[in-house]
Amino acid sequence: MSSVPLLQSQVAGYPCRRGKVRDVYDLGDRLVIVATDRISAFDWVLPTGIPDKGRVLTGLTQFWLESQGVPNHLLSTDVSAMPAAFAGQADLLRGRSMLVRKTDVVPVECVVRGYLAGSGWKEYSRHGTVCGITLPPGLRESQQLPEAIFTPATKEDVGHDVNISFDDMARITGRDVADALRRRSIDLYRRAADYARGRGIIIADTKFEWGRLPGGDLILIDEVLTPDSSRFWPESEYRPGGSPPSFDKQFVRDWLETTGWDKDSPPPALPEEVVARTRAKYLEAYERLTGHPL
Repeated sequence: MSSVPLLQSQVAGYPCRRGKVRDVYDLGDRLVIVATDRISAFDWVLPTGIPDKGRVLTGLTQFWLESQGVPNHLLSTDVSAMPAAFAGQADLLRGRSMLVRKTDVVPVECVVRGYLAGSGWKEYSRHGTVCGITLPPGLRESQQLPEAIFTPATKEDVGHDVNISFDDMARITGRDVADALRRRSIDLYRRAADYARGRGIIIADTKFEWGRLPGGDLILIDEVLTPDSSRFWPESEYRPGGSPPSFDKQFVRDWLETTGWDKDSPPPALPEEVVARTRAKYLEAYERLTGHPL
């Protein structure tokens, strides 16, 4: 493990698209996805990285893809199987890089919620619904739902994704694709949540991304069931009626809220203590779920 965060990869010779966390290199019919140690909060990428965060995201994604048996885009995490420009930086890229099949990305985030939290709780508090789905009255914040619900969202390049109804998704993707992705996403969430509960972690909600191969098959892509794409709570500290602690950016968000930062200008650097505590939470999530250290 490294004490120096990787904020940006640099691999010459391939077009690169940089997201909030990932650097995606285009190899033609394949991609190399490099998970950096960048961290974002309140729609800003922070100037300070979290050491080994990208390795945690990649390692957990690989773990879930291999253990759940869902058709997916992963070809290899072995840097030596990638083009020479990547293999030549093996020490830097090892453990945080995935060689994957390129797909036609379905332009909808497939969100599954098993608990009432985040934007779902806010909507329920006002209207008794989540993404237009009517829920029983009297539920409390963070309470487990009677059954997991599928609440799609648009994929936004800037700012937050926007929740949409299932009918809206069907208009975007076609009804057959929407039905298939709802069924597959809920099934994967349920199986993963059952496994995680046995490891002392509640997966409150998560989002999946799917893509279509040239032959039309839908496969799972991008990161899967990580602290960045999911809300993980320690089961031992879970109590409905409030917001439980989580295995993600909680320390970062909490600290930023104390700084007076206006969220409209570049964010401040993180102090060492916040970096260390955040890193420890990511590592703990990885170790609990996989059963071994990073």
